[in-house]
Amino acid sequence: MRDAYAIELRNITKRFGKVVANDGVNLSVRRGEILAVLGENGSGKTTLMNVISGIYYPDEGQIFVHGEEVTIRSPKDAFPLGIGMIHQHFKLVDVLTAAENIVLGLEGPTKLDIPAVATRISELADKYGFEIDPNKKIYEMSVSEKQTVEIMKMLYRGANILILDEPTAVLTPQETDALFAVLRNMRDAGNAVIIITHKLNEVLALSDRVSVLHKGKYVGTVETKDATVESLTEMMVGTKVTLDIDRPDPVDPQVRLVVKEITCVNKEGVTTLDHASFTAYGGEILGIAGVAGSGQKELLESIAGLTPKESGEIDFYPPDQPMQEISKLSAVEISRLGIKLSFVPEDRLGMGLVGPMDMIDNMMIRSYRKGGFFWADRRSPRTLAEHVIGTLEIDTPGVTTPVGKLSGGNVQKVLVGREIASAPTVLMVAYPVRGLDINSAYTIYALLNVQKMRGVAVMCVGEDLDVLLALCDRILVLCDGRVAGIVDARTATKEQIGLMMTHTGKGGYRDGEDETRPA
Repeated sequence: MRDAYAIELRNITKRFGKVVANDGVNLSVRRGEILAVLGENGSGKTTLMNVISGIYYPDEGQIFVHGEEVTIRSPKDAFPLGIGMIHQHFKLVDVLTAAENIVLGLEGPTKLDIPAVATRISELADKYGFEIDPNKKIYEMSVSEKQTVEIMKMLYRGANILILDEPTAVLTPQETDALFAVLRNMRDAGNAVIIITHKLNEVLALSDRVSVLHKGKYVGTVETKDATVESLTEMMVGTKVTLDIDRPDPVDPQVRLVVKEITCVNKEGVTTLDHASFTAYGGEILGIAGVAGSGQKELLESIAGLTPKESGEIDFYPPDQPMQEISKLSAVEISRLGIKLSFVPEDRLGMGLVGPMDMIDNMMIRSYRKGGFFWADRRSPRTLAEHVIGTLEIDTPGVTTPVGKLSGGNVQKVLVGREIASAPTVLMVAYPVRGLDINSAYTIYALLNVQKMRGVAVMCVGEDLDVLLALCDRILVLCDGRVAGIVDARTATKEQIGLMMTHTGKGGYRDGEDETRPA
């Protein structure tokens, strides 16, 4: 059977200093199959795929491609072996066309024969079921179109072993279905496909086998037909995990935030948020859905006073106090007024935390104005840091370790824990469980529900529609910077939201007509 393997890894070990990212991993992928690779945050999945694609060179172990041992020291070595990796963050030149990006870097004549390239692209597209316009500029494309270009770039170079890192993270349900159809066609044509994903339902729907890593070690491989969400979770975590997201009904919801016709324009003069209107209630979780770049970032940052607004009004309703307009206030001015508004941004280390500072100092960022500049009280921040470490099971040598040295998932825990601990009236979180293992993710979901039951207005930007539908009370859908509608999360479907995200369907209500307000 070994000659049927497209790729086989034997005892692969990769170290980064004292950290062992992959510890004697054995993994095999057959020709004509889709293999899903699962594991908690920090389990070594992406490191292992980077070893296969030549980004990292293993410290120990052997790699066999189609039965022959090979040495892969760089992506330049991987391409001739038919190995291509499609990363979560695309590597495309925006001002070039699809065809130009696909052949970029290939050896050939000085003058590019675009018609010949387009013909070859069309042949590949017909073979696998892609839809692609070779002459379309990258900056004119949707996320799914850009992903298609990345995949086509690998196929054009002759790749027959494709690795996809979180391929559906920013796709609508309809785009995900289209991608899965293409990947099945690639499998049926004899290619080997490896996907890294956190979405267990997609693993069960797409893959043929599932391999699981845990803390850098290989746990095992199972046939997908014999697996369930519960069994795969137990393999990843090592213990049984309850996977039901609790969603208590809102109790006495109160208006906390009213956003009226907010418009934002970036430095290039592009309208990123277009007359957005909605109401957020204390005692509910309002989900925010949309394809990448639909205005999610600008919406939360404009409320937090971090992004200038071209027009519109934002009114904050504190408990038992008069309404305060915060439209023209900066984040510092909002804080000085005593308005308890917490924000977990998408950019963890760029906006949320200071990488070189330790946990204590990052906790102090929230409260340093209470003390003198030279006499800042470190005792309370230390207690808070220790509490957050214990509650969220943060993997760190101690509270004095710089947060920039922690893994992405642990950095996220520090940020979410700090903002929740500030006892906000409005809590805004952008992708709060991105990069977290399943245990930590469910801990965050539980914390958000605790805030909801305390009367906090929780606004949650998410990319997993299954989670938003299970966790939230209402879901606001953004499309091209506009509010496409707001739906009741208890009755809406993924398909309905997906259509709204691309403006090809109708659902919910339009631009601030609050038909689904909590009872």
